[in-house]
Amino acid sequence: MDGASKEPLHKDYYKVLEVDYDASDDTIKLSYRRLALMWHPDKHKGDNDVTAKFQEINEAYKVLSDPAKRLEYDLSGCPEINQYTLREYLTRFKGMILTCNGLGIDHPTKWAQHLRELKPH
Repeated sequence: MDGASKEPLHKDYYKVLEVDYDASDDTIKLSYRRLALMWHPDKHKGDNDVTAKFQEINEAYKVLSDPAKRLEYDLSGCPEINQYTLREYLTRFKGMILTCNGLGIDHPTKWAQHLRELKPH
């Protein structure tokens, strides 16, 4: 082996944008802006690694900022457990895991909160 690190076949756009897997649209936008300013090629003239990082950030934002693309990305995510910690795995794929007791869910969804508000006391 040549010792070179292998790049994963499936990029984790949430990690690229440094946001949680259940991040809101606003959180994604804010993180994108922060990272885009930090890694903008004009601030690092002639550094190809910076340009590649900037392009990766833009690619991640294009997917995660579009609801349809984000849903498709989330559903087709790479479920290889060795790429994630247990907490990341459960958070990332909570929509695909049967969670009758709330395993892996940090807070109730907006839909569940809405249903509780409608329920008569």
